[in-house]
Amino acid sequence: MRLPRTLRPGRPAPRLLLLALALATLPGMARPPQAAPLPVPVHGVIGVQDTYLSPAFWIARARAADAPLLARTAIEARNARLLREDASMHDLAALPATLDQVRVASWIEALASPPTRPLWDDTGTPVPKATLEAIVANRALATLPASQPTRFGMAVRRAPLRAFPSALRVFNSDGDTDIDRFQESALFPGDAVVIAHASADGRWLFVVSARYAAWTEADAIAQGTRDEVLAYARRAPYRVITGAKPRTVFTREAPRVSELQLDMGTRVPLAAVAPDQPVNGQHPYTAWTLDLPVRDADGRLAFSPALLPKIADSSDDYLPLTRANILQQAFKFLGERYGWGHAYNARDCSGFVSDVYRSMGVQLPRNTSAQAVSPVFPRVRFSPGDSRETRMAAIRALDVGDLIYIPGHVMMYIGEIDGMPYVIHDTNGGSYLGADGALRAMHLNGVSVTPLLPLRFGQDHDYVDRITNIVKVAAAQ
Repeated sequence: MRLPRTLRPGRPAPRLLLLALALATLPGMARPPQAAPLPVPVHGVIGVQDTYLSPAFWIARARAADAPLLARTAIEARNARLLREDASMHDLAALPATLDQVRVASWIEALASPPTRPLWDDTGTPVPKATLEAIVANRALATLPASQPTRFGMAVRRAPLRAFPSALRVFNSDGDTDIDRFQESALFPGDAVVIAHASADGRWLFVVSARYAAWTEADAIAQGTRDEVLAYARRAPYRVITGAKPRTVFTREAPRVSELQLDMGTRVPLAAVAPDQPVNGQHPYTAWTLDLPVRDADGRLAFSPALLPKIADSSDDYLPLTRANILQQAFKFLGERYGWGHAYNARDCSGFVSDVYRSMGVQLPRNTSAQAVSPVFPRVRFSPGDSRETRMAAIRALDVGDLIYIPGHVMMYIGEIDGMPYVIHDTNGGSYLGADGALRAMHLNGVSVTPLLPLRFGQDHDYVDRITNIVKVAAAQ
């Protein structure tokens, strides 16, 4: 895992970076090189046997695996508090009928500053300064009106959220083509947004969703009225997607909803159609008939029926928040490649834990920096002066589903084996000390199961040294 330099999805806030640097200078915090305490199988991932890669293995070890941890009413109340009290969230329903220039400009400028250092594209070619200046200028800040009506829209497909109105992928160094510095997050079908601005070329919209404000492709957003957009998330009956990323069935009759991906936690209302009549040329009895948003030729919001096979993982409501469900849902992403800011049709560390909990109706902030300090979740906080013993005591008290934060990364606790805590996490790195005391890189780059204690930042510091917060999502405040 790399320590990034700026605040982005799965990235630390600046003060957490300062905390990490401070830890390195504290007496007694450096961990001397030691022999690896766990065996290293032929695949090279320390302490992991094939049996550990099944959720059933961990569910069998979990205490009261099927016991509800929070009632649905408590989850909904906390979600409402999250919108009210967490500064990283946006309550779209509470926005005024008009947006002034200062508010919109502050959203856009707070997202990202114009690049000041060299960047490379995905062919390893330096990006010309003129190209970067044109991308920044495409934000068209000078055209912001003094005030504008608050316009609502809805995502009609999974779409990237970008720091600037450009699809150009840029990287900090030649050869580093995984972490696109313009990639922020993603929208999913049915996500409500406020449309705040358009790029100079008209191809991008600056939108505000509940969890993020960024640029997205204009053709991914359909504009609708406030009422129809906000009502969509409340319509019933509905299905909640509980699989990793199932798709609707192919249909040539309705290409806008043909093989459309629906990521875990997406809630989609059912269409009011006759159960014995064809839907898009196919009998619907083997599927759920969803009512999906589409974008008409004029950019307006409309809806279209689409079939989701009944064999695809979905539920008539959010799954109960239990240890068993936390484990089942997390392991559905096992092996998915790491995707910075939801790139590669995947997700990053904070996106991973968010989507798992979203399938149980629990909303989380988007980035690790916000998740780790959100005021609505019970958490254990650590300061640079906390002893190793204090940190280990907190680790021994972990429960399934607890989230462990270090600068720029989050891991989910899944259980322990012979006193060794294990985590599942979406990571682009991972290293440990070999028996000879040398650092060994695992190059995980995906959703992985690992023991916690061997994981290291370098030769002298392990992850335990760097824990800033433990958030107990499944516990009452």
